[in-house]
Amino acid sequence: MYRPPVDEMAHTLKKIAGLEDAIAQGRFGDLSDDLIDAILEEAGKFASTRVAPLLQVGDRHGTPLKDAEVTMPPGWKDVYRDWIAGGWNGLTGEEEYGGQGLPMMLAIATFEMWNSGSMAFGIGPTLTLGAIEALEAHATHELKQIYLPKLISGKWMGTMNLTEPQAGSDVGALRTRAERSDDGTYRVFGTKIFITYGEHDLTENIIHMVLARLPDAPAGTKGISLFLVPKFLVNEDGSLGARNDVFCGGIEHKMGIHGSPTCTMIYGDGFANDREAGAVGWLIGEENRGLACMFTMMNNARLAVGIQGVAVAEAAYQKSLAYAQERRQMRAPGWVGEGMSPIIEHQDVQRDLLTMKGLTGAARSIAYACAHALDMAKKGTGDDARWWADRANLLTPVAKAFCTDVGVDVASIGIQIHGGMGYIEETGAAQFLRDARIAPIYEGTNGIQAIDLVQRKLQLGGGEHVKDYIAELRNVADAVGALNTTDLRQTATRLQTGLNDLEQASLWLQRAITAGQIREAYAGATPYLRLFGLAAGATYLAKGALAGRNPGRTALARFFAENLLSETSTLKDRIIHGAPSLLDARMALGS
Repeated sequence: MYRPPVDEMAHTLKKIAGLEDAIAQGRFGDLSDDLIDAILEEAGKFASTRVAPLLQVGDRHGTPLKDAEVTMPPGWKDVYRDWIAGGWNGLTGEEEYGGQGLPMMLAIATFEMWNSGSMAFGIGPTLTLGAIEALEAHATHELKQIYLPKLISGKWMGTMNLTEPQAGSDVGALRTRAERSDDGTYRVFGTKIFITYGEHDLTENIIHMVLARLPDAPAGTKGISLFLVPKFLVNEDGSLGARNDVFCGGIEHKMGIHGSPTCTMIYGDGFANDREAGAVGWLIGEENRGLACMFTMMNNARLAVGIQGVAVAEAAYQKSLAYAQERRQMRAPGWVGEGMSPIIEHQDVQRDLLTMKGLTGAARSIAYACAHALDMAKKGTGDDARWWADRANLLTPVAKAFCTDVGVDVASIGIQIHGGMGYIEETGAAQFLRDARIAPIYEGTNGIQAIDLVQRKLQLGGGEHVKDYIAELRNVADAVGALNTTDLRQTATRLQTGLNDLEQASLWLQRAITAGQIREAYAGATPYLRLFGLAAGATYLAKGALAGRNPGRTALARFFAENLLSETSTLKDRIIHGAPSLLDARMALGS
């Protein structure tokens, strides 16, 4: 059974990611350590006792579709009802509309728990959070008054509709169209695929955020607009009105997250044919500026997907640790007990478990640090806000891609620890890998995140922002070295080496981009993102070890630095020297 690591999460929030310093600066009003701990404790109880039992139920039952309606797995409606009654959906919402106005950092920590309990459950509210952010930033006052209170409370849920059969990550190729109506609304026509929670019975209304193109729009991404399209229209008194012309035409049969309905959504096909054709929608932001509005939603969603990687990794680690403590095989060197030893006594299993725990902690630190940057940008003004926005922009692709890669890696190691029992469904270890595998794909594939990091984010502030970030990490490595203790002496040296690799690779890629060597830079993008995550994650673990000198955290930071961080050298070599062989090997792929 999943047990939320509340102490470790609180430590990461406060001591590593920066929440403690922000509170000391008065950035979050009367938010206190006691309140943070209480929120995490209560979230942990709900996640372990209510959400976690949904994991296998959702996997086995799925989300059957009949007459354009989806039935969620048994027990899900009750859990969701109690979840919103606890106020969990509204942690970060604006207080004016019923939210609690708490930092994104706290929400991300709770979302880790929901997703560790059941990733299929956790992804639904994630999309609602993104819709709330988009409306808060870009909607008219009238639309905010109608939709934000219900979305923030969780009474209604939101979705994000981007993907089409011919337009996956290339949203500029989308064909869904919108036509202006005389009453100021729009009529939307088209088909969207892979829409998470596009249809379900958890809430009485579903609010779709839909990208579409107006008839006179420019080509490409400059001609995309964002529309709010509700499943049910809303009357002037706030009650639900007529069914809108949007419905679910199919449910995908997937490798994992079976409890999360992935829908084909059809807009304006005459399903609701008692009035003018088309799904009624309202413009969010300005015409032909929808991508900017959607990116508000997407950036938060990318961080939230990154935390899914952390969440599945934590759950897989806990299951593997429990199994390794119980399963007995052979006699490990040095074992003095009777009979076979628990497999945790074998060094190979110890290494696997430490790798799982280290990667999970590193990924958690990066995701929480990204959330901290978003909070500071929102609370700041002027240059301060812009600096923190740049920090969030730098860390977002790393938080999404590195953390979701970690989720897959850790879940795979978990199966290895379980041996043959891991490969069958009985133990539940396989489900973590099946669930985790989608996260590196949706909300922008990890390859796209790597390109974004290299093409755009390394250039922030003329290339100075990443330089400043590496300098901050070096300060931590210097502090570790200044201790000059036996247990961390090699750690400081390894951290500096890893940061040297990060700095040299960053400079090489910046120069390649400046020189127009785009193909060469792109060839090194994915190795660079991995290098970035390892170097930053290792440093964050060391920072956590410095805070309070906990023996367990110190040992984990040392293990990571001395066993996993050496990969940065190979990655740097691939970035700087690997492009020619990659580009010249196209012929090896065949026709």
